[in-house]
Amino acid sequence: MPVDDLLTSPIHERHVALGATLGAFGGWSMPLSYPGGTVAEHTAVREAVGVFDVSHLGKLAITGRGAADVVDSVFTADLGRIAPGQAQYTLCCTEGGGVVDDVILYLAGPDEVLAVPNAANAAAVAEILRAAGATVTDQHRDLAVLAVQGPRAPEVLAGLLPGLPELDYMSFADAGDVRVCRTGYTGERGYELLVPAADAPAVWDAIVAAGAQPAGLGARDTLRTEMGYPLHGQDLSVDISPVQAGSGWAVGWDKPDFRGRAALVAEKAAGPARRLRGLRATGRGVPRPGMDVLADGTRVGVTTSGTFSPTLRAGIALALIDTAAGIGLDDTVTVDVRGRSLPCTVVKPPFVPSHVR
Repeated sequence: MPVDDLLTSPIHERHVALGATLGAFGGWSMPLSYPGGTVAEHTAVREAVGVFDVSHLGKLAITGRGAADVVDSVFTADLGRIAPGQAQYTLCCTEGGGVVDDVILYLAGPDEVLAVPNAANAAAVAEILRAAGATVTDQHRDLAVLAVQGPRAPEVLAGLLPGLPELDYMSFADAGDVRVCRTGYTGERGYELLVPAADAPAVWDAIVAAGAQPAGLGARDTLRTEMGYPLHGQDLSVDISPVQAGSGWAVGWDKPDFRGRAALVAEKAAGPARRLRGLRATGRGVPRPGMDVLADGTRVGVTTSGTFSPTLRAGIALALIDTAAGIGLDDTVTVDVRGRSLPCTVVKPPFVPSHVR
């Protein structure tokens, strides 16, 4: 997509002033990293606090009588298991069981739900919701999303929004015009702030002034990969079902109906042909997406995500492994890294401990 056609965040000029490296992501021009580099940003989030501009994420307001029921008929997770003021990770599937997108839902009440899909898939999710009878308002130009993540995140938020109540994980509260959500995609304690676009630059400035390290999408990717969190389009897709990706925990199997239910129930009963596993390199090298995974010289899978883990100082990956190959945890496989065999141990993510709660 030509640069001039990319959408920009309400705080785009802040990123430019900070010297960020910008890149196209989901139709947006977004910061990939800042002059200090991805490893420094990653470390700041793990050890102190970082702030991400993730305003490219979709923001779909679903309103009207019975809005929550319509939403529940579309997405996989059981929305009835949470109360107003809580959030839920869920999936929007095709009728064949593939994943159109993974989404966070914020339940304000029976007649109001906010859905936050990925940028590239927001229009598709909105179309599916409208086809189900929902009234959907696209708020992508109205709201910015800032993620404050890391052990010091509560301290930063307390100074920014005094009087904010203590929030449980996957819950939210409104502080004036700002919706504060105890969510994030880093594995650290943190918050995502939904901020009116006009106010976003001032809020960003206050967060940075409080000591948060600006962090780009590069660090967001290394952080989420260390946690084994899936990225849609790589670890989840219309061709990779939640059963294959190990995301069955986000499926309300007892729900009477939702998009893709029949196909997912059938796949679960039969057992998937492949499963997403974690790989930790035991040799020098970094696996990347799309690399062959081999056992005894035979191809048994493919990497879907792969990166250098700044925390472990080692290469890590997520990979779809053929179940017929009989590969189990602690087994050794190799990844073909541009013609060189990289030995890896099969592990169960997360690769590092989670501190979200």
